[in-house]
Amino acid sequence: MKKYFFLILFITFNLIFSQSDTAQIVVPQRENSKLSETKPYVILISADGFRYDYAKNYKAENLLKFAANGVAAEAMMPSFPSITFPNHYSIITGLYPAHHGLVDNYFYDYTRKDFYSMSAKDKVRDGSWYGGQPLWSLAEKQGMLAASMFWVGSESDAGGKRPTYYYNYQEKFSPEDKVEKVMSWLKLPLDKRPHFITLYFPEVDHEGHSFGPDSPQTEASVKLIDSAVGSLVQKVKELGLQNVNFIFLSDHGMIKVAKEDPIAIPEMLLDKTRFDYYNSQTLLRVVVKNPAEVKTVYRELKKNQTKDYKVYLDKRFPKRYHFSEKDDRYNRIGQILLVPKAPEIFLEKGKKSSFGKHGYDPKTTPEMRATFYAFGPAFKEHLEIKKFSNVNVYPLVAKILGLEITEPIDGNIKVLDKILK
Repeated sequence: MKKYFFLILFITFNLIFSQSDTAQIVVPQRENSKLSETKPYVILISADGFRYDYAKNYKAENLLKFAANGVAAEAMMPSFPSITFPNHYSIITGLYPAHHGLVDNYFYDYTRKDFYSMSAKDKVRDGSWYGGQPLWSLAEKQGMLAASMFWVGSESDAGGKRPTYYYNYQEKFSPEDKVEKVMSWLKLPLDKRPHFITLYFPEVDHEGHSFGPDSPQTEASVKLIDSAVGSLVQKVKELGLQNVNFIFLSDHGMIKVAKEDPIAIPEMLLDKTRFDYYNSQTLLRVVVKNPAEVKTVYRELKKNQTKDYKVYLDKRFPKRYHFSEKDDRYNRIGQILLVPKAPEIFLEKGKKSSFGKHGYDPKTTPEMRATFYAFGPAFKEHLEIKKFSNVNVYPLVAKILGLEITEPIDGNIKVLDKILK
């Protein structure tokens, strides 16, 4: 009898957990201002790892049609490093990673004496780790409801206000499930209907990592997302809702890396009494525990660098990266940076790497470049534009929605103002 009791308890617990894991979270007692009810809608869609040339390479029919009828960028340039968490948060705040604080998918904050990791749910949902003012927070503070079908920071109170409608991150929803969730928001009454919505798809990035950017699996994932976006646009059209604008973009691209012959971590850095290092494989960040040793250590590492990577002091890191000591507002980067030349990677002994990677400089490694398409009544038609930095998406969305930008950002509306009617 006792055995059956515990079995029932176990099943009940798992059922409750499963339901709560996928449940929508709604912040109560919020509604649009009367002015916000008259404003346009923006659906910001990110397909993680959707390289700038994927749509053409894999004949993503819906996306190519939408891009041709709207605005298509040659490419969108990720912020450095071209990694998922830093770039999604750069897009949503208009700030470079060193300015908003997410300098990597994982990092150590020496002031807080604590780690942040993309896999640590308690940290991901703690807004005190995040700088800047996310677009949903900006909208909510100005009387406009927002909703998030996943985005970095959307589960937290970053910027002071969560979106009214959001989900904690999980991968149980199919792309079409997500489309239906977005449509349910757009069917709400005027006072409860969000005008700014984020929608995130991880599939292309997953397949690119696992099988490489040129694999049949990556091609299939591109077509899966193409189908989902096509479905969303069609359903919005059938709903008859006016003034809905779509921005389809990605955080970074993908490249096949030299995983069979990686660069070894320099021997001296293995001394944990003197150093901490953080290896994303496409960037090695070094913290020298005794600041008096930094220059000596730098000279030693520089002397032994090879053609496969370069060694930089944070003070002398190239200005265009916006990742130097003077940019490091949260002191999270490290004093010395080892930057491999694509497709080389740093790899510890006994560890493995995926087939595909990102994180390199998008200026010197075109495979890192992201996608940007925009279409809807706010945008000009049949327009192709040159590449631009992803921090400029923020002021673009703010202008369409009629939001006042209340904090300094790195993006500038002048960059993309020309794509608006």
